[in-house]
Amino acid sequence: MDIPRIFNITESAHRIHNPFTPEKFATLGAALRMTPGTRILDLASGSGEMLCTWARDYGITGTGVDMSQLFNQQAQQRAQELKVADRVTFIHGDAAGYVADEKCGVAACVGATWIGGGVAGTLELLNQSLVPGGILLIGEPYWRKEPETEAVAQHCFASSVSDFLTLPGLVASFGELGYDVVEMVLADREGWDSYEAAKWLTMRRWLEANPGDELAVEIRETLNTAPVRHVTWVREYLGWGVFALMAR
Repeated sequence: MDIPRIFNITESAHRIHNPFTPEKFATLGAALRMTPGTRILDLASGSGEMLCTWARDYGITGTGVDMSQLFNQQAQQRAQELKVADRVTFIHGDAAGYVADEKCGVAACVGATWIGGGVAGTLELLNQSLVPGGILLIGEPYWRKEPETEAVAQHCFASSVSDFLTLPGLVASFGELGYDVVEMVLADREGWDSYEAAKWLTMRRWLEANPGDELAVEIRETLNTAPVRHVTWVREYLGWGVFALMAR
């Protein structure tokens, strides 16, 4: 069980696999007003930066689940590095359908709502692990500016304009699903730059070390186009944020 190999390659040097910065995660953690011992479930937890830093800074305990063997190993190493391995656990497994054995005060899916077939299904999944009155965290893209054409949307990691909502539309959709938005922290353009540009150096170094690999042509083509794609479309059109929700 693993994610497609190209993601393990291009994001192998990332600690955060989305456009958030460490400062944004610290802001979100403080905004949630968590007390020491708060239990968190993080589905599609990546390299574990959110759980590990929050365990260090706010005294939470938590479990992360991710399909990537590499990212899961990195999460365990990060927990050791920050001396929080006794408070956080990382499971190599499929987050889709995962329900915690013990209910949590916070249940999160930060940037991978495909595990539930979209936002609504992911919220239903997370709710199964949440204590009454707990907080759900959803990380989701939105259109900063709605694309004029389908082609523009496809340059922004979407198959069509309808894949994402505008920020007002996304926030309204949470209410339509029966949730109050009780906090939000939005990524900025510099966060997008850090997330995307870090891939470019990783790809270049990987190509130098693996010229004969079966993915070398694909990664070379990606590196050829990714910087212009980012500054032309992604940076201008695509936003991303984490939204804290409570059931009404």
